[in-house]
Amino acid sequence: MIQHVWERCCQAKQADEVVIATDDPRIVEAADSFGAKAVLTRDDHPSGTDRIAEAAEAFPECTQVINVQGDEPLISPQLIDRLALEMREHPEVRMITAAAPLTDPAQIADPNIVKVLFDLQGDSLYFSRSPLPHVRQALPGFNSWRHLGIYGFERRFLHEFVSWPPGALERVESLEQLRALERGVRLRVLTCDDLSPGVDTPEQAAAIDAQLRRANGSL
Repeated sequence: MIQHVWERCCQAKQADEVVIATDDPRIVEAADSFGAKAVLTRDDHPSGTDRIAEAAEAFPECTQVINVQGDEPLISPQLIDRLALEMREHPEVRMITAAAPLTDPAQIADPNIVKVLFDLQGDSLYFSRSPLPHVRQALPGFNSWRHLGIYGFERRFLHEFVSWPPGALERVESLEQLRALERGVRLRVLTCDDLSPGVDTPEQAAAIDAQLRRANGSL
């Protein structure tokens, strides 16, 4: 799984360096076996973003950090590039992420799939594991949006973010991005058509493994 994510990230043209951050020595060993650079972090971080902030300390020259979660083996390299370019072209953007249309009612109701709302400028309003928004009256062409497991941070904001304790919304929803919203910082949300489904359950892992095998001609 980690190798698939790493390989996708390495295909991004805007990534100056790709590093795996983990608190598990076994992942560091696995990363070394396929030629990846890995940073071993503390094991007491409350979120992946806190882990990324520690890893970023080893790279003081970087100005933007893109965090691709390790459960996104089908993440689009082009999407990574879009986030990086958006941050470079718009320095006022302190944190950025992505979303794709969600139409399956079962997925909209699935708490393992995070939904996001954003305003007309593309800045986040809220993230939730619940259906978002509650559709009382269906509108033609209206989409729900699935949050994808990728974040970009302006470096100084990344360290400011991890200096804040997790807020009530983050703890209730178990969604670290809500830490920023509770502090009045909106995330820029780039939309795309690539769902790049994450892996949150054994069933999802089996489905994506089959998809990867088909793509690689193993089936």
